[in-house]
Amino acid sequence: MKLGVCYYPEQWPETFWADDAQRMRALGLSFVRIGEFAWSRIEPEDGRYDWAWLDRAVAVLAAAGLEIVMGTPTATPPKWLIDKHPEILARGRDGNLRGFGSRRHYCFSSPVFAQMAARICEAVARRYGRHPAVTTWQTDNEYGCHDTVVSTSHAAQAGFRHWLAARYGSVAALNEAWGLAFWSQDYNDFAQIDAPFGTVTEAHPAHRLDWQRFASDEVVRFNRMQADIIREHSPGRDILHNFMGLFTDFDHHAVAADLDIAAWDSYPLGFLNQGPFTPAEKTKYLRTGHPDLAAFHHDLYRGVGRGRWWVIEQQPGPVNWAAWNPAPAAGAVRMWTWEAFAHGAEKLAYFRWRQAPTGQEAMHAGLLRPDSVEAAGAVEAAQVAAELAHIERIPDTVPASVALLFDYQSIWGTQVQPQGRDYDGLAAAMLWHGALRQLGLDVDIVPPGADLAGYRLVVMPCLLVIDSVLAATLEASGAKLLAGPRAGSKTRDFAIPAALPPDGLQRLIDLRVTRVESLPPGIIEAADDGIGHVTRWLEDIETTADIRLKLADGRGVWFGNAKIDYIAGWADPVLLDRVMRGVVAAAGLPIEDWPEHVRVRRRGSLRFAFNYGDTPIDLGDFPHLAGILPALPDIVVGSLMLPPAGVIGWLAKNPPEIADLAL
Repeated sequence: MKLGVCYYPEQWPETFWADDAQRMRALGLSFVRIGEFAWSRIEPEDGRYDWAWLDRAVAVLAAAGLEIVMGTPTATPPKWLIDKHPEILARGRDGNLRGFGSRRHYCFSSPVFAQMAARICEAVARRYGRHPAVTTWQTDNEYGCHDTVVSTSHAAQAGFRHWLAARYGSVAALNEAWGLAFWSQDYNDFAQIDAPFGTVTEAHPAHRLDWQRFASDEVVRFNRMQADIIREHSPGRDILHNFMGLFTDFDHHAVAADLDIAAWDSYPLGFLNQGPFTPAEKTKYLRTGHPDLAAFHHDLYRGVGRGRWWVIEQQPGPVNWAAWNPAPAAGAVRMWTWEAFAHGAEKLAYFRWRQAPTGQEAMHAGLLRPDSVEAAGAVEAAQVAAELAHIERIPDTVPASVALLFDYQSIWGTQVQPQGRDYDGLAAAMLWHGALRQLGLDVDIVPPGADLAGYRLVVMPCLLVIDSVLAATLEASGAKLLAGPRAGSKTRDFAIPAALPPDGLQRLIDLRVTRVESLPPGIIEAADDGIGHVTRWLEDIETTADIRLKLADGRGVWFGNAKIDYIAGWADPVLLDRVMRGVVAAAGLPIEDWPEHVRVRRRGSLRFAFNYGDTPIDLGDFPHLAGILPALPDIVVGSLMLPPAGVIGWLAKNPPEIADLAL
């Protein structure tokens, strides 16, 4: 894994550049990401380009031996462009114009912006596409950040109508698919259909879901335009985009189909307060981040990138954009870097090189302070660089034994029709992923269309639509299956299936959901033995399958047979752990009980453990781990004594490559 940093030469005096580049190399960094916010400096006036400064910056960085990730600068259209073409601005869900003065102030559906974005993208790609130091490209920056996927501009509404016409063919077919006899909502022409916002009460759910599908497709189209231009003028270079954490407003798998690499921006502390965690967890992990937060996204984006993924922005200190911005614990930046490596990252870049003294991100830490003195994150980055240099062979990531199916359209469905205010499909996926990790298991997060061959266990925490193709794939797989509540609860057109949920799974288990209820905060339904409970969501079930667990009121909540198990409610962590242990054992997989705050991950022949707690942990104090832990010669980084935010990596006694063959 190579280490790098995000750098903005346009923000610093040119006299800094050469020294900055040499200091980066001395720190152990080998690449820089530049350019993604530089449109106004590259093209200060319409059609007039100033390449001289960027040519010199590229030359200085290349002379220091740094590889360059060149960004297309389309996330920040300059003021002259807004003044000349105000129609490129997006409108929010409320219909209000989103103006200049920040970033991402464009509408994906604007044909004028598409033309201008293609022009600047082509100009940059022509200029640097064959430069030997430019080895990778980044399209735009953080698609959708600041709630910018959905726009209600005139261009977006016109685009939506064309999208609907292509999808349904006729208005009559749309009326039937959406069920618009309800509340007298039938349309006579596609031209009558507006954005599903600003209605007196809830807009039609199928209308809202299709709008989200359309908006996602607009991101795909815009990204594809840039990728095609780059490939034409910069052949042989990889292309990536920097996706975000806790963000599901477009289908990342669809966007990544036109990319070589999926990258994401990892901010474990910045995301902590935004994530689906309890107040106690947010306090406990204030300075390390939740043990399963970054790991979930590492596994997600490994799947999005079809095995190739980076961290292109790694938090190095306090950020500026969260509600509160604590500093990382000593060692946390090093731990986060090693965890990305353990999950298979090819490269990792810290954001940013030097903390800026001005602008919206002036309070965002960098590897250097504003006075150019090294910050704590720089010291830890240098430590990792030195440690990585001592690993003789970097092993490839091998497939895990567990797959978690993750579907963006199902997440949108739970947002459109949550039924309970706190129902959160992303949170469900993260909770299930974390429950599996706590048993010492590695998890691949894959889309519904993925090849499931070789997996021993496949889990579906939030999969609203299970079509006939996926159902056949699940049936044919040799895996044990586990489905969660709301599985197969909707058709493609967002209707309740005629045979009732779980549609698509009833060929595997005789089970029907006859009624659902959502439970307000504080209301629980306990297991009949008092160990665990259901909250948020509960389903009434008719079935001939085995009832593996009942609630105190006699209703079944966990059902199953040899092939598939089903949870009919939102399980709390205790109940979820019971279920996971049961299905993991049924799948023939080993269960490892690590200390509470420790998480583990394999990368080929290497295995790692990370201490997210605030107290030291001596792994030697846990006799049941004796057959797993390494002897001293096998340790490649750290030691059995894990300090807070500590890491140990060792040569595993049973490398997965060998174990998988034995299966």
